[in-house]
Amino acid sequence: MTASAPPSPVRATLEDVARTAGVSLATVDRVINRREGVRAKTVARVEAAVAKLGYRADVAAARLARGQSFRFAFVLPTGGNSFMTNLTEQVRQTADWLAGQRGFIDILHVDVFDPDQLAGALETLSPVYQGVAVIALDHPRVRAAIDELTARGVAVVTLVSDAPTSRRLHYVGIDNPAAGRTAATLMGRFLGGRDGTVAVIAGSLSLRDHAERQFGFNQILSSEYQTLRALPAIEGRDDSELTRELTADLLARHADLRGIYCCGAGNRGIADALEASGRAREVVWITHELTQHTRRFLVRGTLDAIINQDPGHEARSAARVLLAHCSGEPISPDQERIRIDIFLRDNLP
Repeated sequence: MTASAPPSPVRATLEDVARTAGVSLATVDRVINRREGVRAKTVARVEAAVAKLGYRADVAAARLARGQSFRFAFVLPTGGNSFMTNLTEQVRQTADWLAGQRGFIDILHVDVFDPDQLAGALETLSPVYQGVAVIALDHPRVRAAIDELTARGVAVVTLVSDAPTSRRLHYVGIDNPAAGRTAATLMGRFLGGRDGTVAVIAGSLSLRDHAERQFGFNQILSSEYQTLRALPAIEGRDDSELTRELTADLLARHADLRGIYCCGAGNRGIADALEASGRAREVVWITHELTQHTRRFLVRGTLDAIINQDPGHEARSAARVLLAHCSGEPISPDQERIRIDIFLRDNLP
């Protein structure tokens, strides 16, 4: 005879709390929602009943009862950047979860490398949105657009790339200076005391994440690996063809090129140029973001290491932060901290 599964625990209700505390449902509602007008002795009884029963508010049900919902805009880049494509897919999956929480997401695609286009999109954003998550460009007009949204009561979360002097609510992304320092430490150790130059390729140094990664990289390379010299950073706008041309030119002009650090995207262009030059196994290449393309380059040995951030975690975190703010609920800082992953060929997930 097969034993039956134990029954699922029944979730305590407000009625259960009221019955246990010996008070009315209205009194419990006032205590739970921190409204005034309840004696301290009664508050203590209700709180004791809440603790005893393990009562947790069903926030989504409460929003439904009040007819309350929220709509958020996620402003993401145009173009074929593989990481941003993955991020867009993760935002779509997050939208399915958020709908059950009475929150809804619209995705807007904008050229985030163009401050006028990005700022214009924020300035003309529909008033139906209570919150915005945006890949930010650290530019005066973009910062002003974020500040204007905030002044209108719209919560703004910067995603992946920050605008820290704006009035944005929260930044969701990795510690980019630390990511750059990590890349420099890997580069220095991989090159093992060799002399020569190292190239830094960014998408745009107007993107805060790219600029901070470059800063962290140069900070460690110049102080701890003095046999290596970082060349002035060049910008490939995360475009594979432009980045291929820039990489081919670097390889042609610098016979002592020992390493390439890509703090943006355009990795297919770097791989093509390295393999065409015949120096793919000679030049150490470190880049960001685990995608189908960087995975392939890492497996075949053209790429040496990937500094990664989890786009699924970032999409969910941005949605949670916006929803919590609009609902007046707290967030858990540890849950929303985006960690830096390091992938080599040997530990690919």
